[in-house]
Amino acid sequence: MSRPLALVTGPTAGIGLSFAHQLAASGHDLVLVSRTRDRLEKLAAEVRERYGVEADVIVADLGDRAALAAVEARLADASRPVDLLVNNAGFGLKEKFLDNSVEDEQYLLDVLVSAVLRLTHAALGPMVQRGSGSIVNVSSVAGYLPRGTYSAAKAYVTSLSEWADLTYRDRGVRVMALLPGFTKTEFHARMDVSRESAPSWMWLDVDRLVADALRDLRRGRTISVPSRRYKVLAAAAKYTPTGLQARFQGLGRR
Repeated sequence: MSRPLALVTGPTAGIGLSFAHQLAASGHDLVLVSRTRDRLEKLAAEVRERYGVEADVIVADLGDRAALAAVEARLADASRPVDLLVNNAGFGLKEKFLDNSVEDEQYLLDVLVSAVLRLTHAALGPMVQRGSGSIVNVSSVAGYLPRGTYSAAKAYVTSLSEWADLTYRDRGVRVMALLPGFTKTEFHARMDVSRESAPSWMWLDVDRLVADALRDLRRGRTISVPSRRYKVLAAAAKYTPTGLQARFQGLGRR
């Protein structure tokens, strides 16, 4: 029998990198999607050698509609079905809304929302048709907090995932939102945000986070929140009025 196939966006660092390694270790062939060819090809060669799996690469900027179309086409190709889609690619903007250009804010929306929408749509069609498949959309606990357009984007991703899982679960397809908090990756460093920006107990280990997420997917969870501390924080944020939430501005970026 052929190995299951997973497509992972943003796999060259952080959460996406851990997904790539853990899925390859469990016997998945991979399609790796990023805009950095050198890092993609290095990762593909590494997982082929280490785990004995196949790894293809697609160089694509997911904020570019033409480049995104190539990834959509790959997901929609029923002749080489993708069993698991991990929508992980993302970034954050350090400045406040009016301190960013509208073009930067639009690009954030394109990558965090439009790309997730279109790739989820492209993957769901063939998955529903054959009655099997899974999608993991990497969201954030920030989606429960009033923190600008990043939080608004992640709220959309969480809501979309919950709705899609409720709608298509009985047709054999699972959709799960992963809601990390602060995680030890390159994500914050790329925004020039130091580890001292949050207490040490709030920083999650990326490999443990991904292992727990894959376990939650196997268990049929719709929402995966890593660690007990973030489960408590997420529950509190979800049901606390936004006026009170605004006091906790240090919480919630992945």
